[in-house]
Amino acid sequence: MQIIDPNHPAYRHLWVRVAIIAVCFGWAVVEFVTGDPFWGVLAGGAGAYSFYILFWTFNPQPPVIEPPVQPDAEDEDEDEPATTAEKPSKDRPAE
Repeated sequence: MQIIDPNHPAYRHLWVRVAIIAVCFGWAVVEFVTGDPFWGVLAGGAGAYSFYILFWTFNPQPPVIEPPVQPDAEDEDEDEPATTAEKPSKDRPAE
């Protein structure tokens, strides 16, 4: 299961990836200093996972740009309004 999508446009800039990792490891240090090793390990694990995904295996794919759809000659005829007139029936008069 991949928690961080490295192809997301937010991770293209190096400073964003560095900031995410710095915040995670910084928070781990704060937790260890204040005496909560459980939360320190969790924040450190988040930092290690972020480092692994955003630096170690970071290989983003370029965005896929689909060419605009060109209408066919047959499709253009279908877009025109129909010019068929209804014929009045015997039971209903023409409007």
